[in-house]
Amino acid sequence: MSEALGTTGLILNEPLLWERGKKGRCGFSMPVGDVPASPLPAELTGDGPDFPDLSEIEVVRHYTRLSTWNFGVDTGLSPLGSCTMKYNPKINEKLAGLRGFAGAHPLLPSEFSQGALRLMFDLERFLAEITGLDAVTLQPAAGAQGELTGMLIVHAYHRSRGRQRTKILIPDTAHGTNPASAALCGYLPVPVPSGPDGILLPKVVAGLMDGETAGIMITNPNTLGLFEENIREIARIVHDRGGLVYGDGANMNAVLGVVRPGEIGVDILHMNLHKTFSTPHGGGGPGAGPVAVRKDLARFLPVPRVVERNGMSELSEDFPESVGRVLAFHGHFGILLRAYAYILSMGPDGLKAASRLAVLNANYVRERLKDVLHPAFDRPCMHECVFSDRNQQGTGITTLEMAKRLIDYGYHPPTIYFPLVVHGAIMIEPTETETKEDLDGFIEAFRSVVREASENPGVLREAPARCKVRRLDETAAARNPCLAG
Repeated sequence: MSEALGTTGLILNEPLLWERGKKGRCGFSMPVGDVPASPLPAELTGDGPDFPDLSEIEVVRHYTRLSTWNFGVDTGLSPLGSCTMKYNPKINEKLAGLRGFAGAHPLLPSEFSQGALRLMFDLERFLAEITGLDAVTLQPAAGAQGELTGMLIVHAYHRSRGRQRTKILIPDTAHGTNPASAALCGYLPVPVPSGPDGILLPKVVAGLMDGETAGIMITNPNTLGLFEENIREIARIVHDRGGLVYGDGANMNAVLGVVRPGEIGVDILHMNLHKTFSTPHGGGGPGAGPVAVRKDLARFLPVPRVVERNGMSELSEDFPESVGRVLAFHGHFGILLRAYAYILSMGPDGLKAASRLAVLNANYVRERLKDVLHPAFDRPCMHECVFSDRNQQGTGITTLEMAKRLIDYGYHPPTIYFPLVVHGAIMIEPTETETKEDLDGFIEAFRSVVREASENPGVLREAPARCKVRRLDETAAARNPCLAG
């Protein structure tokens, strides 16, 4: 393999702190007490944890070295499809760290929280304008909880009409968490097959939409990276039969300033702030998954809601038809603040440009790789491109092995084996911030991996070879983690 950025360098071995510590070493000293000692109750004394004795510099160097093993958006391209690993502008972090915001307590009375409440109120208005819907809740903690909140609203809507329904339509190209969210609300997920072009066909939806069906959960653009061109007609079919259209906004980074979901038939929409509005992914949290709804569904939104009365912002629970509270307090405020900063700094033109560049970058990658990887659908994509493993099946090399080999070239692998409707799927989403030079480096690395699959497959079966940690059994690692110490 040719040398590339990120493929060479010093990888330091790093023992566990328990292996490094020596009795008698100390990283801190406590001042001599100026009050008499008071004995502790017996239940609070005894042998403590077997922590290692370490100096300050040993601790600092240990964690600094470990940090060099990490890979993130500040390190390089992270092309995880359906994840939108956007760069997080540092101005967002600076503003989130302002003392008045970072030090705010959620139990402060409204009169002492006007800045924070007004920010939340304005962010709701921004998101309503962007989505073409009428009202927004910022409370859900993540996309999956936003989905659940959306389904709770669907359930509340049908209950208010005096007849509960039992099923929900979910396309095979929908976001992977949709079936679970529907099932948690008591709905039976009904799969909807996509058409030969990778998009939904109205006649198929019409054939499944009956009086027991509460609506449809539709991801647009879908997980094949394709825009659902028949969305208006599908929405009309669902509405005519008394259902609601839930829009999964996981892939909104492709359509900001171009498509407003509320104008094409979507009734309820959740958004992932970490995907579209450049807040940190957070390693599992905290996050934010706001939900936007059309006007007549606003009464079902979670409480408390930010309202304005007599020139003041305040939190109100005076919404008797609300689905209730879905998160403690009022959402993850620090994440909301970062999204607010991103929207203000980008402005309408900047948000639109970001989506256009995301689509451009994905299509550039697709065009440069389609002669060595098999496109799932031979048509332009939106923000992500999807390939199958058809071209590699004769080599005996799997999608997983190609992904592992990419690590040796200094690149984070793309999403693999999703969506499930594509055999051996490779899903690449470069986002809008990557330069042509960065994309070219990734493309050439992937082309080299494909070439190795034919000429030297053994290298791929042993990959990665240049990482601190080699080939892992991911299933065993998740179920039986090593928690030494």
